[in-house]
Amino acid sequence: MMKRMTRRTLLAAGGAGLAMGVSGAMVPARAQGLAPTRTMRGGANNYLPGAPVVTRIGGGGFWMEGTVRRAGDGAPLAGQRIQIWAHTTEGHERDPLSHGATLTDAMGAFRLEMPQIVPAFGQPHGHLAYDSGEYQTVFLRPVMKRATDTRLRADFVLRPV
Repeated sequence: MMKRMTRRTLLAAGGAGLAMGVSGAMVPARAQGLAPTRTMRGGANNYLPGAPVVTRIGGGGFWMEGTVRRAGDGAPLAGQRIQIWAHTTEGHERDPLSHGATLTDAMGAFRLEMPQIVPAFGQPHGHLAYDSGEYQTVFLRPVMKRATDTRLRADFVLRPV
């Protein structure tokens, strides 16, 4: 007995065929197309190359956190150096003591405690940089929603050099 092909079964079969790669395996469409993070305007302001890896900047109380992943497949990148600096209650973003770096963990996450960020030029913001050389350098300048926030998140998606 022959089954009649309906529009629904035709569309389902066509969609399933498109989802299958040449190898016949499912391809995660989102991860394959993960675009690299673009450098933000103003992100490199007051950048000081070679800031040391630290356990905390100043007295702490504020958390800068995020993730680092590889462009294309979205794989987490462990051991990547992220430099962080900002205008805080303890110093200006030009001050070498307001700069520090941290390394990503096995899941590509980073977290560094620092003094409370305060508004500079009317905006409370932080600066972050990936600048280790294995991937293209990226500078970020995320702005906080409120000056009273006690954490700021920035995620990197890096493209190999």
